[in-house]
Amino acid sequence: MRLLYDISIQGYRLLILIASLWNRKARAWIEGRRGWRDKLATRLAKAGGDRLWMHCASVGEFEQGRPVLEAIRSARAIRSARPDMTIVLTFFSPSGYELRKDYPGADIVAYMPLDTPGNAEDFVSIVRPHLAIFIKYEHWYHHLEVLEKRGIPSVLVSAIFRSGQPFFKPWGGFWRRMLKRYALIFVQDQGSRSLLSGIGLEDRVSIAGDTRFDRVCSVAASSGEIKELTFLKDSGPVMVAGSTWPEDERLLSAYISRRPGLRSIIAPHEISENRLSAITEAFPKVLRWSELLLAGPERKEDWQTLLIDNIGLLSRLYRYGTVAYVGGGFHRAGIHNILEAAVYGIPVVFGPVHRKAREAAALKRLGGAFVVSGASDLERILDKLLADAGALAAAGRASVDYVRAEAGATRAVMEGIQGYLRSTS
Repeated sequence: MRLLYDISIQGYRLLILIASLWNRKARAWIEGRRGWRDKLATRLAKAGGDRLWMHCASVGEFEQGRPVLEAIRSARAIRSARPDMTIVLTFFSPSGYELRKDYPGADIVAYMPLDTPGNAEDFVSIVRPHLAIFIKYEHWYHHLEVLEKRGIPSVLVSAIFRSGQPFFKPWGGFWRRMLKRYALIFVQDQGSRSLLSGIGLEDRVSIAGDTRFDRVCSVAASSGEIKELTFLKDSGPVMVAGSTWPEDERLLSAYISRRPGLRSIIAPHEISENRLSAITEAFPKVLRWSELLLAGPERKEDWQTLLIDNIGLLSRLYRYGTVAYVGGGFHRAGIHNILEAAVYGIPVVFGPVHRKAREAAALKRLGGAFVVSGASDLERILDKLLADAGALAAAGRASVDYVRAEAGATRAVMEGIQGYLRSTS
């Protein structure tokens, strides 16, 4: 199985190399890792003290790990024990790296090299972490193996497991060996803990919850108003549609076009010019965010659809919504983060592909979320919420109450790892 794993890793690299001839993201993946050993060694040569390494796949996982990283930074006991600690943050995805390469909470932000034996040996030798933290589902065989051999503890945070995964199959010994290399595994729910207990890992598993709840609560509490949008609070209903794909936009454009009294804010998953142009053609009275920032007073409110053409604003936009639509539910990737919307106390609507999102099922059961399978569902649900103030308020309360009740995972994780962080040995 290890041979097949290594072949698949090299096959993935070959596919990325081929795709880089025309695909911008693939090209960034290749270029970002070029000469990584020298670049990383040079940057770390200037950094003293102990090192902590956190690895995230992309932006979503970073937002999941961020509360833990910031708690480590601010903990007085940790600062006292390790005053010169250097935090190394790595990404696998170019989108994650590009968006957070200047994140001030880490001393060094870099790409994680491909998981080969040589790369793993070199990476761990250069970084020399005293603790490695992986987020959610980042299981890399060779890096975990090298960390274990060198006595460096690895911790998995906000993990969630399903019975269909290879870890729990009779033939999954190779995959189980990866999990056994973690010193601690913090899972989101009892189901995940039971699965891990079934393969003999109960001694290192703890239910902590999902740190994303802490992150969205922090954003909602600390993010200020967007002055260009404050008028929306008194201007009628607003639908904020975040992380949308073309399948989502086809449904939404048909609905919004028939309702001139409904404003919409559309933040697509991708903001290439082709995608932005397609949305501009499909939706009524579109104004781009970049145009709004330059617009005179007469255009500030003269739009029905506000198209967000930058990255990083979405979590603050949901505060202006009457209802939220979260995209991805008609795409094989599944829905994006519904908690960013729910924390503001508004109902959340999304498509049918949400099996991997534990919070989607919970919020649906509590009455704060609604699943649509097509245009008729969307019309029925949105019309009901926008016409019935009582139903709207009840769904909104269910959303925010759920998020607040689930917060606290960061504290549980910190209690579990504080021994590794405070120790000076």
